[in-house]
Amino acid sequence: MQLKVPAAFTADETMQLRVPEGGIPGSRETPATPENRRKGRKAPRPSFSSRISAAVGPRLALLVAALAPLVARVTPYARRMRPQYPRPGRSGWRRWIPSWRQWLGGVLASIGLSGLFLVVAYAATDIPDNLNTYATQQDNVYFWADGTPMARTGWVQRQAMPLEDIPEDVRWAVLAAENASFYSDPGVSFKGISRALFRTLGQGDTQGGSTITQQYVKNVYLNQNQTLRRKFTEAMIALKLDNQMSKDEILEGYLNTSWFGRGTYGIQRAAQAYYGKDVSELDASEAAFLAGLLKGAGLYDPTLNSANRARAVERWSWTLDRMVEIGKLSKAERATYTKFPEPLKNNPLYDTGEQSDYLVEVAAQYAKKAADISDKDFDLGGYQIYTTFDKKRETQLTDAVTKARGKALEDDPKNAKNAHYGAASVTADGRILAVYGGPDHRTQGYNESNATTVPAGSAFLPFVYAAGLEHGVHKTRDGEATEVTGESLYDGDDDIPVTTPEGPYWDRGGKKVTGSNDGDKSYGRISLHRALELSVNTPFMQLGMDTGLDKVRATAEASGLLSSSLGAQVPALSLGSATPSAIRMASGYSTFAAAGKHTEPYSVRQITHNGTKVALDVPESTRAFGADVAEEVTSALTDSFRTAHPDAAPASAAVAGKAGTTQNDTAAWYVGTHKSVSTAVVVYRIDLAKSLEPLPLEGIAGTADDSVPYGIWSRAMSPLG
Repeated sequence: MQLKVPAAFTADETMQLRVPEGGIPGSRETPATPENRRKGRKAPRPSFSSRISAAVGPRLALLVAALAPLVARVTPYARRMRPQYPRPGRSGWRRWIPSWRQWLGGVLASIGLSGLFLVVAYAATDIPDNLNTYATQQDNVYFWADGTPMARTGWVQRQAMPLEDIPEDVRWAVLAAENASFYSDPGVSFKGISRALFRTLGQGDTQGGSTITQQYVKNVYLNQNQTLRRKFTEAMIALKLDNQMSKDEILEGYLNTSWFGRGTYGIQRAAQAYYGKDVSELDASEAAFLAGLLKGAGLYDPTLNSANRARAVERWSWTLDRMVEIGKLSKAERATYTKFPEPLKNNPLYDTGEQSDYLVEVAAQYAKKAADISDKDFDLGGYQIYTTFDKKRETQLTDAVTKARGKALEDDPKNAKNAHYGAASVTADGRILAVYGGPDHRTQGYNESNATTVPAGSAFLPFVYAAGLEHGVHKTRDGEATEVTGESLYDGDDDIPVTTPEGPYWDRGGKKVTGSNDGDKSYGRISLHRALELSVNTPFMQLGMDTGLDKVRATAEASGLLSSSLGAQVPALSLGSATPSAIRMASGYSTFAAAGKHTEPYSVRQITHNGTKVALDVPESTRAFGADVAEEVTSALTDSFRTAHPDAAPASAAVAGKAGTTQNDTAAWYVGTHKSVSTAVVVYRIDLAKSLEPLPLEGIAGTADDSVPYGIWSRAMSPLG
């Protein structure tokens, strides 16, 4: 039947229905005016591709869009192939069994879906930007002045080594033991992953079989949890990493981040912990043992028990044979390795408690400040700190103090238990050569060489003398300064009042301030040179007032003493009320040896970070006082040394120094210089369990004729001449 269209309607005509402007009468709809249409317009429905992109991300959306036509084509066939159960034309149990075509289709579909899943998973997996903290953290290495290793510190023991510095025998020992096909595999072991899956599902645990690339990914990007999810993520990242990094880069990273036991990460620290040598010095036999540790250091460290040793020997032998099998070790060389390379019984990297710990403390503080390294960055490690410490001088100084400490404990154990012995040696150009910080850093972190707790006493007099020689003295308040020399005379009597241009100096209690000499001895009129030679106090107390205590203070600071240690600007300042450390006292005396130029004491001469030099502010010398002043003070100190110890050194030896005592007997010093090296030694008593208030020495520091500080100084500085 055909529907005929009336002739009244031609092809280019349309029927039109006119609606009143107010709308259809009785209708609830709003008139479709342009304004109303704009108000009522709804947002367009998002496209299929945009909805997919929002749900799964842009990269996966592109993949889904590309697969959409294929899905559209396959869908009709899938519907036609939909199985019917029970199957027509079959009888009995056969009605319920799929046909071979259905089996084949199912297998192919499973393979296709698995492949699609892996493609999607690979595309969705990103290599993490942040590495595990412990994977990047290294230890810091400290070196003696001669370049030999001194100590290592850090939460982990690791030092990254470039692959080129790791011998090939070491590399191939690891590869033979862990992943011989490393340079040809795609970064993952599908066999190992399958075995891990089977073991996890079947027996409730996991199994290894990872490639070195997978192990590296686990070390630096993931955690050590043995789960299927972590294992799968590890494989995806390993595949991607294998396409983005060279095999050598991956191997280098693996060798520098793997755990070898004994607190060590990386092949370099393992070589040092087990054999006391750098990785560059290992042979194939030692490398084969270290490679075995990667299987589990707790099971293969032979020093732990006999069972471990048996496993280690077996693994070592197998690794060497495996190297021969893959062509990386000749049979002739293999035949030479018949004896198991026994590792050291203890890790030599630990120096806990020794003097080097105090040296590390001093060097670390200086390194961070001078190189502007934050605590966080410094703790992540990787720094090589080349110190100024002289190993021979450090040994001599430590032995000298240890001997004195032992004798005191033997002679007077009651008072000696609270005795402290600070000591330091500093050169004229500011290098700290040695310090003595204490008996054991594990039990006393308090550094005796850097403590500012006891007064300098009469060891401070040279700074007063230098200030007077440099600035002159004022006999009237507004008069011109009058020059003084070593021959200028002062009153050397005991208990003479200290005067100002207006008269006696009164303290706040309304008493005249007087000076006192050791032993209450009076010397009459005495030259300043002779007064320093004999350590007469009263002339220098008055000289400080005449010169101006502000200038005395400024001279001491310019010479190297810290402002915070100088205390109140009162007459007692000239008699050594300042509390400098042994390091600062040695530094101050070194300024006299440097012809009046002072260089701030420093303990680090160079810093590198994984081999790259780090910018370091090295202190420059500044003028503290004139060279003529330094020469005169040194001359008086030389005479002081010869007068007190006439038989201590040959006449040709340029030795200058003096003792320091305090009025309340809380500290005894000896500071002296020989061949531009100044050494300061202080002995004092403090009960650290109660307070930091100094206690009377009670004879622990010896006598003027048998001074303990001088005994330590002379043994530390010997041989003189």
